Amino acid sequence: MADNAETFLSSFNRIEKWMREELDNPRNMGFSQMVRVLSKHEELPIKKYEDDLLQISQLRNAIVHEQIDENFIIAEPNEWIIGRIKKIEAELSQPELVLPRFAKNVTGFEQNLPIVELLKIVANKRYSQFPLYDKGKFQGLITLRNLGYWFAKESQNGEIRLQARTAKELILQEEKQENYAFVAATTRVSKIETMFHGNPRLDAVFITKDGDPNGNLLGIIRPQDVFNL
Repeated sequence: MADNAETFLSSFNRIEKWMREELDNPRNMGFSQMVRVLSKHEELPIKKYEDDLLQISQLRNAIVHEQIDENFIIAEPNEWIIGRIKKIEAELSQPELVLPRFAKNVTGFEQNLPIVELLKIVANKRYSQFPLYDKGKFQGLITLRNLGYWFAKESQNGEIRLQARTAKELILQEEKQENYAFVAATTRVSKIETMFHGNPRLDAVFITKDGDPNGNLLGIIRPQDVFNL
């Protein structure tokens, strides 16, 4: 058998073994069926590669079941498909985690921070996101969008006076979906992609050791951080 075919089948078999282990070694379940079942698991990167894996399964069947003799096969994998199946295998068996790629010093702010001071930080440091806390307990995430909406709403009541107004007031209570999420340091990057796709209002995903919103912030992920990879 040609080298490419052997390489392809070896990688295919390892992917199939990985899927069976994820499903606790089911009986009477073929490769394509396992792909469809696992693609429903949001924490796994299978969904992203579902179409590729189904086509790979067809190629595998052509190689194995339609081989004319030991030295001649009908379907010979090209370099592109070899690279593709290796990439998929690597992402399944050794998935990239949110750390260390998204490790970052993240500054938290007390919810009683005066809005005047918050505006100074925006102007001087160009911060665009402000995680708010009440003595160590996470309260919400303020973004420039929240800030703009608040000013627009307040302007309807006449002149805006910022004295004694605090950052806590900027949290949008009427949001149907929260604009933040927390994940553990061991979370797969593929799950973050799914989270952003599932919630268009999601502005940031914060990383703590075990996903506790009140834990120390180890990093932050914004939509552009993931989709610019």
